[in-house]
Amino acid sequence: MKLHFEPDLDYQKQAIESVCDLFRGQEVCRTEFTVTMRLPEQQLTLGVAETDLGVGNRLTLLDDQLLKNLQDVQMRNGLAPAGTLASGDFTVEMETGTGKTYVYLRTIFELNKRYGFTKFVIVVPSVAIKEGVYKSLQITEEHFKALYAGVPVDFFLYDSAKLGQVRNFATSSAIQVMVVTVGAINKKDVNNLYKDSEKTGGEKPIDLIRATHPIVIVDEPQSVDGGLSGAGKTALDAMNPLCTLRYSATHADKHHMVFRLDAVDAYERKLVKQIEVAAATVEDAFNKPYVRLVGVTNKRGRISAQLELHVQEAAGPKLREESVSDGDDLQQVTGRAIYADYRVGEINTAKGFEFVELRYPGGEVSLTIGQAHGGVDELAVQREMIRRTIREHLEKEKLLRPKGIKVLSLFFIESVDRYRKLDAQGQAVKGDYARICEEEYRRAAKLPSYQSLFAEVDLTTAAEEVHNGYFSIDKKGGWTETADNNAAGRENAERAYNLIMKEKERLLDFATPLKFIFSHSALKEGWDNPNVFQICALREMGSERERRQTIGRGLRLCVNQAGERVRGFDVNRLTVIATESYEAFAENLQKEIEADTGIRFGIVEPHQFAGIPVVGADGQVMALGVEQSKLLWEHLKAAGHIDAKGKVQDSLRQALKDGTLALPDAFAAQRTQVLELLRKVSGRLEVKNADERKTVALRKGADGKAITLGEEFKALWDRIKHKTTYRVQFDNAKLLQDCTKALRDAPPMPKARLQWRKADIAIGKAGVETKEQKDGAYTVGLDESDIELPDLLTDLQDRTQLTRRSLVTILTESGRLDDFRRNPQQFIEQTAEQINRCKRLALVDGIKYQKLGDQQVYAQELFEQQELTGYLKSMLEETAKSIHEHVVYDSATERDFAQALEFNQDVVLYAKLPNWFKVPTPLGNYNPDWAVLLQKDGVQRLYFVVETKSSLFADDLRDKEWAKIECGRAHFAALATGENPARYLVARSFDDVLQTVN
Repeated sequence: MKLHFEPDLDYQKQAIESVCDLFRGQEVCRTEFTVTMRLPEQQLTLGVAETDLGVGNRLTLLDDQLLKNLQDVQMRNGLAPAGTLASGDFTVEMETGTGKTYVYLRTIFELNKRYGFTKFVIVVPSVAIKEGVYKSLQITEEHFKALYAGVPVDFFLYDSAKLGQVRNFATSSAIQVMVVTVGAINKKDVNNLYKDSEKTGGEKPIDLIRATHPIVIVDEPQSVDGGLSGAGKTALDAMNPLCTLRYSATHADKHHMVFRLDAVDAYERKLVKQIEVAAATVEDAFNKPYVRLVGVTNKRGRISAQLELHVQEAAGPKLREESVSDGDDLQQVTGRAIYADYRVGEINTAKGFEFVELRYPGGEVSLTIGQAHGGVDELAVQREMIRRTIREHLEKEKLLRPKGIKVLSLFFIESVDRYRKLDAQGQAVKGDYARICEEEYRRAAKLPSYQSLFAEVDLTTAAEEVHNGYFSIDKKGGWTETADNNAAGRENAERAYNLIMKEKERLLDFATPLKFIFSHSALKEGWDNPNVFQICALREMGSERERRQTIGRGLRLCVNQAGERVRGFDVNRLTVIATESYEAFAENLQKEIEADTGIRFGIVEPHQFAGIPVVGADGQVMALGVEQSKLLWEHLKAAGHIDAKGKVQDSLRQALKDGTLALPDAFAAQRTQVLELLRKVSGRLEVKNADERKTVALRKGADGKAITLGEEFKALWDRIKHKTTYRVQFDNAKLLQDCTKALRDAPPMPKARLQWRKADIAIGKAGVETKEQKDGAYTVGLDESDIELPDLLTDLQDRTQLTRRSLVTILTESGRLDDFRRNPQQFIEQTAEQINRCKRLALVDGIKYQKLGDQQVYAQELFEQQELTGYLKSMLEETAKSIHEHVVYDSATERDFAQALEFNQDVVLYAKLPNWFKVPTPLGNYNPDWAVLLQKDGVQRLYFVVETKSSLFADDLRDKEWAKIECGRAHFAALATGENPARYLVARSFDDVLQTVN
């Protein structure tokens, strides 16, 4: 296979033009200098010294002209123009997978063609990227020769043992491209680059490089620099560059931005794959203590750690983050006995070395950020993830193999020995991941849905041939974690990159069986294969840029067997298999994009419209410009469409949706482009009213007094205002029978399980959004055979306050004790809930209410004293029969009921009962919904207290809800004395009230 390159992609040409136009006005010229070859001492008497003519780059532009060119380029590309030329560093931001390496390599040829520049140094952060760049130079060589009339070019990898290449770099008149890792040049005291060398004729290699004034191209500068004043940046400056061009998708320092193709642009233009997430979340697995370190903080000397724990809540244990300090008892923090004797030890907040010490019975462990202790069997979850990855892979194979596209899958792992290790005899043996991969591959191959893929495949060997690891290899042939921070690490890394890096085309060929690649940290950046369709994160994704770097390895558009790029989201779909919900994945991905790129989702920048093309009076096309852009921005701000920080307001979304956005006449010709930019920034057009909180006043009658002061309301209030007390009686034997039956009839207790959900991820200027796929959810049970069973009776006694004898009776007669072994914590939760539910119902069955004295009432004056507030979106406004001007409702049922009250001629007045009007019950206070006064036939007056529910059937209501209603019924029955008392009823709608009247 030979990869094909497309020379006419508009965004790539725009990036190249943006850099080249920085030097507009520069004449074609070069600088020359003498390079002396020092002779051996015995030949110095001859008085002859060999010299070469050195050739370098030369810049003739003044800083003012360079600044003017920079501003023009920035304006054209819609970027904020620089005020001054702060440095010779220029930034190009291109999303991973959009051809960044191709762009800067072609820029080299274009700069040579236009201005005669010949000396270029490409600095990269790692061996992986160095090999990738060198491979790109090799496979694009013929392509660039065809585009640039065969101009001669020499490219080489810097090697401190081959310094003669540096002399040739300085003296050759051809285009020279040197590729070097920052680790090979950033240590002056031990680096041959900074020492006299016979191989360069006695010169210091760095002096030869400096004399050429090279154009330095930095690939992934955020990993090269080491900060603004780091060793990497110092090494770059030591080369005396004509300028420094910095290319990345995740810049830490922006410098002078000249071109930007960010994550949003790439997704909207479909220049990268569509992302979907298959998310696995563990549910109902609370049988072991679980602790995960989320982060550490040091605020004003107070050191704390954020732990993810299983915390006891009213509805049962929930996964929750808690802040803890040194010495904290996790049993107290969580409220769960399963954490007995778990304590927090030392918390270290030093950057790069963050950890928390966890002490538990029988040992202690130091957790780094993202690391967890306890919980479900980690390997069981990872097996399910590997299985899901293989199934996703095979599904894509069925779709894409007929199109000539080979599918690859990539696994990120936390340590090499989980995949491959050496035994005591030094022989390679399979780790857990390699073994599981083969087992699950063989299992999937037997499924009927994949038989078409395995018709002629020998499964006895196929499973071993389809996977391999991508790790550094030491001199002894063993595998190590990849590291580029020392010479030995770089040498180890060099040995690893054959099939995967240097023979990328062979990996894409159907004839190569390798499909599943396992990697450690080496693939954070620098290795990209266009046909990665699945990425499985078997290690925690927690560090900065982790999600972007992870998915970045699979974003490139795929190629077919002819090496041709295939486009379209129907083919290009990257599936990320992760152990966090897709909502959390999207939220964290958005945070990373914001942190990495400076994109502010939902923000209109003052220079947002500067790059919009306009036609001048002379017919020339130019950019709208920053000043005009600011005028338009100020107009939007004055209209209330954006706030002082540029944040989009709902009024702008509504105006865009309605097509009613007003713009100044001066921008009439650019209206279409302006609206398109604003739509991207504003996001979805479904508009919801803002949560505007409003105080609701009492409605006044014709006499100007509040309705609550009138005789009609007084008559209604007098019938319902009295307070009561209650007594309860229940049969203990019946309670035990009810508890036993409830437990016997309860649903089966689920095992701990892995819940899979799948969602598409869409990245737009308004943010990262998710849409769950309808057929992407299913559940897998997890084996927890090593569970330590808790003290069942003590736990239930604490939760239910029943005696141990009563609990034994209920448990043995229910026949459900096997469920306790299946999922003990879930069994305890459900059993306690069933018993407490029966207790609540028993209390209500025997309840009796009694009215307190005539002075024990809810005073009518409270309506004026207690302020009522609500949100406009949940408010029926401008009422005519309510005691308030507006009715605040809690549900659609309440809203419809209030509207019906307003429209019915028999309704005299009504009140949505305030939350201070309470009926005491054994289950907590109960607040009825409505008090209503009807007038029948213009004479008879009827008084009601109404509870509105979507159903009238007890089975459809929660037990506690139904029990409170029964208490309400008993309360108002106790008040129903005298003539024409208030009647209590439950209604789905106002029609149910009318039926009781008729």
